[in-house]
Amino acid sequence: MNVSYSHAGPWTLADVLALSEDAAQRVELVGGALMMSPAPGLPHQRASHRLHVLLERAAERAGAEVEVFEAINVVVPDGMLIPDLAIVDAAAAAESGVAVSAHDVLAVVEIASPSPRVADRKLKPSLYAAAGIEYYWRIELEPAPRLLVGRLQGTYADQPPFLTGAVARLDEPFPIEFDPGSLVRR
Repeated sequence: MNVSYSHAGPWTLADVLALSEDAAQRVELVGGALMMSPAPGLPHQRASHRLHVLLERAAERAGAEVEVFEAINVVVPDGMLIPDLAIVDAAAAAESGVAVSAHDVLAVVEIASPSPRVADRKLKPSLYAAAGIEYYWRIELEPAPRLLVGRLQGTYADQPPFLTGAVARLDEPFPIEFDPGSLVRR
């Protein structure tokens, strides 16, 4: 479905949430302007799906009161972003409709894609940090899968990356272990 994006003046959160769903691209809002990116490719979707399953299983094992979502609307102070994955407080998720407030999000995961690379590496982390989201993870698929984990300390303080072939062991927001390479191969 093609959606019309003609609009006079700055966009508001209400304007964006009123748009028809468009499976061909993601539409985010930053500072009154739309930020659009194409629907993710197969390697991206494969990694997202596999990490989603790993996160859900780990949360369940830990008894964490969270839900893991793919590509949901997260309201931040400067607009609305759509992380590839979001770990959300379960009670808040039960009360949410088309969007969830950033203060109910424990962690976000972005899978760096070729088209929105600058957004995934620069813009979005600063917006998530300003919104107070405690953890920001970024999966880089090229040249080989690796996981970068940031914990909020004003900005995200990155730990050394977890590379393919090494097991990433994380304790927060709940314990999880996985090899970043397992996100892209059978």
